[in-house]
Amino acid sequence: MAGHECYHCKQWVEQDEQHDCWTTTEAALTADLPEELRDAWERLRETALSFGDQRVYASHKSIMFSRTSCYFFVRPKKSFLEVCVFLGRALKAPQVRRVDEASKSKRVHVIRITHRDEVEPPFTDWLKEAYDLPDALAARSRPKGADSKRTATPKKRRAGLC
Repeated sequence: MAGHECYHCKQWVEQDEQHDCWTTTEAALTADLPEELRDAWERLRETALSFGDQRVYASHKSIMFSRTSCYFFVRPKKSFLEVCVFLGRALKAPQVRRVDEASKSKRVHVIRITHRDEVEPPFTDWLKEAYDLPDALAARSRPKGADSKRTATPKKRRAGLC
């Protein structure tokens, strides 16, 4: 029996067998969650979708929530959901395990969710803030007065045409 163990997913792959562990689904990532975590996941997903139009997709071991770019993602673990939220500021709260600089304008906050009741304010407020962040960043980068309509300047009258 010739084959190999996949470096990424640790699954045994037979020789000449098609294998693409990068192609995963939300259902596959949440299938083995205990009931309490499944309830937390469903509430988290439902809350995020209530914010408005967005894309939800699975990528390797994470479930991404994205507008123009990812504003948060979830890594389902055996005993908790690891939620990484991108905000324009650093939070100091007991729920936040770690804050790292993701870019010049964003900080990623690592938060563990273990129960459905943790998916409530202030956590949901942070998710909404992350959802709205691209709009806030775009408004900050716009030059002053860009929103006001330009007033038309009258053209110079040509001599002899009046």
